[in-house]
Amino acid sequence: MIATTLNRIRNQQPCAEGWEKLLKGLGKTKADDEPLPYADIVRINGIEDALWCCRAEPQYAKEWRLFAVWCARQVQHLITDSRSIAAVDVAEKFASGLATDEELAAAWAAARDAVGAAARAAARDAACDAAWAAARAAAWAAACDAARAAAWAAACDAAWAAARAAAGAAAGFAAWDAAWAAAWESQALEFLRIVGESITPP
Repeated sequence: MIATTLNRIRNQQPCAEGWEKLLKGLGKTKADDEPLPYADIVRINGIEDALWCCRAEPQYAKEWRLFAVWCARQVQHLITDSRSIAAVDVAEKFASGLATDEELAAAWAAARDAVGAAARAAARDAACDAAWAAARAAAWAAACDAARAAAWAAACDAAWAAARAAAGAAAGFAAWDAAWAAAWESQALEFLRIVGESITPP
């Protein structure tokens, strides 16, 4: 089971609201060095804060990167630029020791160009929102050289793209909210699997 500690989280300067919520949920008033399973952070603060806390444990870069890749794979069907898909592939290989730093850097540069192209297309056509989010998820998350940022960015963007695609631009707030919640729940379950838990998040 992957765990962190309150002291290591505090060293990353968490927001006051999230920090107080976590302390209260744990029944504590100050930080300590007691192992804190990531599953507990998900249970108390939710998946967004748990992903933010990944930065406290950079030694699990492989796990964080593989989670980022998983998030990008969830919206890969929305990605139309082969450079972004290639970036996801290289990031997955890199996490498993099958790609070099140079290959990852090259994939990152190509995917960054794809993001720029998607942004320009989105600026010309508002209907490209899902493709833009998917490309950004792949480039800025799965291929990102900072695995901690990758997990966070991929989760945010994959949830956005999945919700957008599922709900549609004119489906209304109820459908949007349902799709958004489903995307985050799916990511929470995968994150729990990666950190060694198999419980259902709230």
